[in-house]
Amino acid sequence: MDTITKSPVMLYTEQTPNPEALKYVTNRMLFRGIADFKDPELAAEWSPMANSLMELPYIKSVYFNNNYVTVTKEMNYDWTDIMLKIKEFIKDYIEKDGAIIRDGFSEYMEKVLATSNAVQFSGEGGEIAKRVKELIDTYVKPAVEMDGGNIEFKAFEAGKVYVTMQGSCSGCPSSSVTLKAGIEGMLKRMIPEVEEVVQEME
Repeated sequence: MDTITKSPVMLYTEQTPNPEALKYVTNRMLFRGIADFKDPELAAEWSPMANSLMELPYIKSVYFNNNYVTVTKEMNYDWTDIMLKIKEFIKDYIEKDGAIIRDGFSEYMEKVLATSNAVQFSGEGGEIAKRVKELIDTYVKPAVEMDGGNIEFKAFEAGKVYVTMQGSCSGCPSSSVTLKAGIEGMLKRMIPEVEEVVQEME
C-alpha cells in the first residue's frame, strides 16, 4: 500500500498596514471564509488553533480567511522577538493536522449576524442599506482582504454607515484614514444619502 506524502507546508509572512498585525500565508486552505477571534471565549469554543495561539502571551487576536491567518500581537512585544516563534508554531500546527475551526462555526456566526441585521433591510432605509452593503462587498472587501483584514457592513441609519473592521484592520491606525478618505468618499459619490462612515468597535 502506498503512503500518500503530503506536500510540505509552505508559509510566508506579509506586512499589513497595521504595525501590530502580521499576515501568515500558507499553501493550505485553513478555513473557507472568514473567522475572526478577538475574545478567548469564542476561540475556546470554536477554534482549537486560535485558542492555542491566543494562549501565547504575545498574541491578542487571530483572524482566518481561506489560506492565511492574520495575527495581532500585544503592544508590549516586538515582532523581531516573536515573528519566527509564531511562524514555527503555525507551521507545526498545520503539519500535525491540528483542528483549525470546528464544524458549525459558519452557521453559528450566520445566526449571530442574522439577529443583529434583521431590522436593517426593511423599509426605505433598508433599500439604501442593501446598496451600501453591495458596494462594500464588491469594491472595498477585496482590497481590505489583500491587507489581511476584513470590513463588515453593520447598519445604515440617518445618513451614517456603521461598519466593523476585522483582522489586521481592527485597531489599525491607518484604517480610520482608509475609512474616511477612501470608503466614505466612494459611498458619498455613489449614494447621495450617505453622510458619514463610522467604525463600530466590537
